[in-house]
Order: sequence, then C-alpha cells, then structure tokens
Amino acid sequence: MLECAELMKRIFSTWRPATIARQTLKLLIVVATTFVGLLLITFLIGRVVPIDPVLAVVGDKASPEVYEKARIAMGLHLPLYKQFLIYIDNVLHGDLGTSVLTAKPVTEDILRVFPATIELAVTATIFGVLAGIPLGVFSAVRRGSILDHITRVIGLLGYSLPIFWLGLMALMVFYAQLDWLPGPGRVDVFYEDIVEPVTGIMIIDCIIAGEWDIMKNAIWHLIMPAALLGYYSMAYLSRMTRSFMIEQLRQEYILTARVKGVAEWKVIWVHALGNCAIPLITVVALSFGGLLEGSVLTETVFAWPGLGLYLTTSLLNADMNAVLGATIVVGSIFLGINLFSDFLYKVMDPRAR
Repeated sequence: MLECAELMKRIFSTWRPATIARQTLKLLIVVATTFVGLLLITFLIGRVVPIDPVLAVVGDKASPEVYEKARIAMGLHLPLYKQFLIYIDNVLHGDLGTSVLTAKPVTEDILRVFPATIELAVTATIFGVLAGIPLGVFSAVRRGSILDHITRVIGLLGYSLPIFWLGLMALMVFYAQLDWLPGPGRVDVFYEDIVEPVTGIMIIDCIIAGEWDIMKNAIWHLIMPAALLGYYSMAYLSRMTRSFMIEQLRQEYILTARVKGVAEWKVIWVHALGNCAIPLITVVALSFGGLLEGSVLTETVFAWPGLGLYLTTSLLNADMNAVLGATIVVGSIFLGINLFSDFLYKVMDPRAR
C-alpha cells in the first residue's frame, strides 16, 4: 500500500495546475469537435437516405393534410442548419427520437438491449486477452518457430474470415451436428421471461434471482458467440503483443538483465511485457470498442438480443431513428474508450505527460 501511494504521489506530482488546465481545455475542444462531427455525419445520413421519415410515421396512405402536419411537427420544414441545431439539442438531452418499430423512445430501447451487448463484448474481451497476449508473448520469444508460424496463421485467419460465415459454421458444427452447445438466443425458449431484468446482464440477474439452472443455461448460450468474437480479439491482440514484445526484446535493458543473471521468465513476463503494458492498454481498449461494433453480425447470426440485433432489425425495417441512435451510442463509446485509454496512458507513462 505504501509503494502504491508513493507511486501515485510521484505521478501526480509531475502535473502542474497550469498544465492540467491547458490539457483539459484542449481535451474538451477535441471531444466537442469530434462529437459534433459524429452528430453531423449521422444527421446527414438521416437526410440523404431514400427513406421519408414522415411516411415512416404516418404511413403511405395518409392524406396530404396529415402528411404536412406531421412534417411540420417533426421540424422538417425548417432550414437544414436549424434542423441540425435542434438535433444536437435533442441528443444532448438524451432524446434520440421515437422508434417506428417499437413505438418507444430509442433511448429506452437502447438501454434495454445494450446490457446484452456489454455481456457479450466483455466476455469476448476476457477471452481475447487471456489467449491473445500469452500467444503473442510466446510467438515473439520463439520467433521463427512452429509456434510463431501457427500464431501468425491464426491471426491471419482472424482478419480474413467473415465473422457471419464463422458463426454459421459454428452453429452447423457445434449445434446442429455435434449438439455440444445450444443454438441461437440468450437462453432456451422455456427459460425466457422467467428472470426479472435488474441489470440487464443475464448471468448477474440469474445470480440475484437465485436461478442457477437458468444461469448455467445462459452461460452455455454465451460460449459460442463470445468465443467467436473473442477469436477476432485474440487474433488482433496476439499480433500486436508480438510486435511490441519483439521491439522490447531488442532493447539494451533486456540484455543487461540477462547478463546480471535475472531469471528468463522474469525478463520476459516482468520486464519486457511490463514495458508493453502501456501500449497494450490502448490496444485492448480499442479491441473492446471494436467488439461492440463487430457484434452486429454476430448478434444477428446468433439471435442475441443486443444492440447489434436491434440495429440490424431497425435497418431492415427502415427505422432510421433507431439506426442513427444506435450509431451515435457506438460512436460515443468509441470516443469515451479512446479518452479513457489516453488518460491511463498518461498516468502510467510519465513521458506522455
């Protein structure tokens, strides 16, 4: 505890109030500019797609009078820049519009489905970290060996194979043919709507409700889609870890540690990997954000009731409020993850400050 306190004291002692204020101002400007850019892109997409938002609300059989009233009520008669300002104001107040498909506020729909995506992405990230980082380390240490070639092939396949095709193949093999794992969905049909959603994360809700059989069933349903997403995360992390480790193993401090007789496992896993931890934070964070985005196809294939399936269903039904709302949420998460990883980077590496 004393060592930890001393470390934090050293870290924050290098930050001066003027420096903090200047960097905070720059950060706020960057965040505001990026967020406005995100809103502008989604706003323009909503205006250029060949879908009439008024007809989506009133239907194609509505009279011209009803159509015009709805158009005015939606503010579509205003100049484009005024519509954009209203759009920004609504988003900042948490109003992403109303879903045509569910007739509910998009914000409410996203809050309902997003925990399922978080559950899937977190599990996949854990799998990717636990498998990808050790693979990358071993591959760098045994550079040019059979293990190194196998790791690189695994990474290449992870980047090359379409995720929806792998999902269909996994369902065909492990569900339809071998019957080792359950099929699509979050739980079996006869377990649905038994557990009351508290957090929205099925496993946690099952623990709260004491439904252990349903929790076990939910875990089995989670394995296949999480392993599939985790494979892509593992491929990315193993490749990046390998590159970072090769660079560190060439440094003079590694040679010095070996000359001093430091154990090889400590040289690799403490010194070399320890110095790779800083860039790996950013890589893991971006990988997690990528899983949130990449879960669209995975959730569609596995009928996983998360943000990805909600986005796909909304797109197929021309529900643009829901599509743009989900896009804003994913973009905002990417922005937040980048800011958080940048903060950790500066905390852990004095050179970045």
